[in-house]
Amino acid sequence: MAGIYLHVPFCKQRCTYCDFHFSTRFEGYRKELIAAMNLEIQLRKDEITDEIQTIYLGGGTPSLLTADELEGLMRTINTQFSVSNEAEITLEANPEDISEENLIQWKKNGINRLSIGIQSFRENDIRWMNRGHHPNESIDAVILAKKQGFSTITIDLIYGLPQLSLEEWKTHLQQVIDLEINHISAYCLTIEPKTVLRHQVSKGKISTPDNESQSVQFEFMQDFLALNGFEQYEISNFAKNQAYSKHNSSYWNGTPYIGIGPSAHSFDRASRRWNVANNTLYYKNVGKNDTWFESEILSLKDRWNELFLTGLRTKWGVSKSQIEALGGFSSFEKQLISHLITDGEMLENETNYVLTVSGKLRADGIAQDFFRV
Repeated sequence: MAGIYLHVPFCKQRCTYCDFHFSTRFEGYRKELIAAMNLEIQLRKDEITDEIQTIYLGGGTPSLLTADELEGLMRTINTQFSVSNEAEITLEANPEDISEENLIQWKKNGINRLSIGIQSFRENDIRWMNRGHHPNESIDAVILAKKQGFSTITIDLIYGLPQLSLEEWKTHLQQVIDLEINHISAYCLTIEPKTVLRHQVSKGKISTPDNESQSVQFEFMQDFLALNGFEQYEISNFAKNQAYSKHNSSYWNGTPYIGIGPSAHSFDRASRRWNVANNTLYYKNVGKNDTWFESEILSLKDRWNELFLTGLRTKWGVSKSQIEALGGFSSFEKQLISHLITDGEMLENETNYVLTVSGKLRADGIAQDFFRV
């Protein structure tokens, strides 16, 4: 299994909490950047010879692509790679971009999974986040997408928001149930450096949510979604009837993938590569020199750390065979495993180590305890 990720760095406006690579001023070089992405796909055609099982268009806001731009990118991929007839092809879309015309075009170009960035069903949240839609548009977008035949839909929500009560959070989750969505990605609000939100918090314009209320909302979500038939297969991801994101699962399971576009990352198990997070440098240099990307060979320690950082986030946990392949546990790590199991934060089965519900509250911290430096 192999995948392709395309980073489309276009946005209509800046969301206050976002620290991804994007630009709201791209029209002057839009044509050149899309051309560079098409060229990069061609230049890297020999890096993956396996059949492509997943394609993911993220960003940024890939739902801003014109029909011609999307058709061109998909045509280049299909020309240069062997794409499975059963491939999962995901497009991230904002609710305000979901129209009957766009849905028809997306489907025509092979998109069979939508990831809709709703974030909140509360109007006040949408305003301070500087999102471009109204909560009613979110509901209408899901209904319209389903009407146009998109049966695989995931939505993004954020919990732990300023002044978001547990009862309000419950109404957000209930809305997901009412819309009969089969996948949800829910993320705890993180105040990242160099974001508008960080500035607003530092100026006292928005209050910082406390860790306790965020933890309570996380635990409530686990219970509520489980009662409604969802499986938590990764810390932030829940699916009904095993409707897992195949593409994102490949990240957590260490599957090779190619990242196309400015700031996009690639992984081939032995090394990582990342493109420059600068649109102008990217489109001006692709195919001319090597200044538009960097790469590194992963050391044994790097591979060990990534195994725990990604594996412990999932329902599959960390494989014992992979641990042994990387040298096995030290005596300290064996003691750590024993303590985690005794404390009820980890389970051991025949093949894997998996975090419990309570362990998932500390997933990143537990993973860091296993890091080797």
